[in-house]
Amino acid sequence: MTVSLGRYGLGTAPLGGLFAPVSEEQAERALAAAWEAGIRYFDTAPHYGTGLAEERLGRFLRNLPGGAAEAVVSTKVGRVLVPGEGEEEGFPGRTGYVRVRDYSRDGVLRSLDDSLRRTGLDRFDLVFIHDPDDYWEQAAGQAYPALAELRDQGVIGAIGAGMNQAEMLTRFVRETDLDAILVAGRYTLLDRSAAVELLPECERRGVAVIVGGVFNSGVLAGGTTYDYEAAPPEVLERARELERVCASYGVPLPAAALGFPHRHPAVTTVLFGARSAEEVREDLDLAATPIPDELWRELETP
Repeated sequence: MTVSLGRYGLGTAPLGGLFAPVSEEQAERALAAAWEAGIRYFDTAPHYGTGLAEERLGRFLRNLPGGAAEAVVSTKVGRVLVPGEGEEEGFPGRTGYVRVRDYSRDGVLRSLDDSLRRTGLDRFDLVFIHDPDDYWEQAAGQAYPALAELRDQGVIGAIGAGMNQAEMLTRFVRETDLDAILVAGRYTLLDRSAAVELLPECERRGVAVIVGGVFNSGVLAGGTTYDYEAAPPEVLERARELERVCASYGVPLPAAALGFPHRHPAVTTVLFGARSAEEVREDLDLAATPIPDELWRELETP
């Protein structure tokens, strides 16, 4: 990676209306709070509100004094947006577009052109192949070569894959020449499956690791959802036990959840999502919480 992402970055799925709509003003204030706090890396995708997150991020960056020169932006390919009425897929309130899975070369080029138009940016610093769980052949055989060619031409800065699983990401790292991976929910206090093969492989090959979903959809931040669904009783109990352990050291559980991924040397950046300026500031305050080594040792014990 030739570009620095920073220790923390802002994921824009909530600003695209994940689970509940977010107003234009609320989204702008959240982005402004992140920028004022020193966040310069922003991750987005066509999937987030069928383009709404990209539009809002682009508008915010273009209106900054001096423009978006300081910002580092990643987006994703794999879902092309076409006019129509379809399922909301977790983003209520945004209509008029349908997501079509397409990991072909033409789909990648179209998706990037559309994302550039929505954001108004000249280029993306990093582009991920997004959620190709059931599309390995097309993603590895067409999307990856197309992105690699654009990287070689300098059209985009770097390339990666972003998923909610570790197994296929490990395969991407071993069989392609990625610069980075984005692994969501698989290297957290509750689920450390990425540490088995993926993170060591990335460390060996010099692939940057960006960790998202550190709250496992909310259960590690006081909520009751896990992997975008209602948390099973055993997961809730494990989360409450982690909360009790953290409390015994005077540390909020979300603070430990935000800091935990950085314990691994392969991890460069943790992405957090926020729906408001207040949430941005709260998350960054939590991320700055001092955590004693004794607590880490207890949390890291299997």
